[in-house]
Amino acid sequence: MAAPPNFEEVQSTYRPPKFNGQYYGWWKTRMHDFVMAEDSELWDVICDGPFVPMKIICETTVTVPKTRKEYNDVDPCQYAKEIWEALQTAYEGTTQVKQTKIDMNTTECELFKMKENESIQDIHTRFTSIINELHSLGEIIPRNKLVRKILSVLHGYWERKVNAITEAKDL
Repeated sequence: MAAPPNFEEVQSTYRPPKFNGQYYGWWKTRMHDFVMAEDSELWDVICDGPFVPMKIICETTVTVPKTRKEYNDVDPCQYAKEIWEALQTAYEGTTQVKQTKIDMNTTECELFKMKENESIQDIHTRFTSIINELHSLGEIIPRNKLVRKILSVLHGYWERKVNAITEAKDL
């Protein structure tokens, strides 16, 4: 998830982040965080609609909420959910496109190497961009795996520090 170039984020805690048609993954993460900070149940309304679809159990009059997997086309909300899904499809693509993006970013992560004369800050920025893009697509990589990856790609002159970190943190 690339951040806007030369972007200095000045964000109000009272207004949602604006979407300008670029950097969807970056905006999506901030929008999710903004909504969750306001009210975590509000995120469920955006994802599921303002009501929870119900189902009848075993020919009785007892109804229970459907799981998300049981939803059908009639169940979703017509407003916030449809808008959110339209944005996701437009900027992330269909499920197949999304999976292709996940595969590409996963491969990029696996093949990640430190460039010659690259600073720690630069390597961190490049790596974080890949990981954030995966995260915005729903692919979460455990933190210990990310740390081990970063430590493994550092040049030889970082060996002492890598060893010290590895031993201190029991990696």
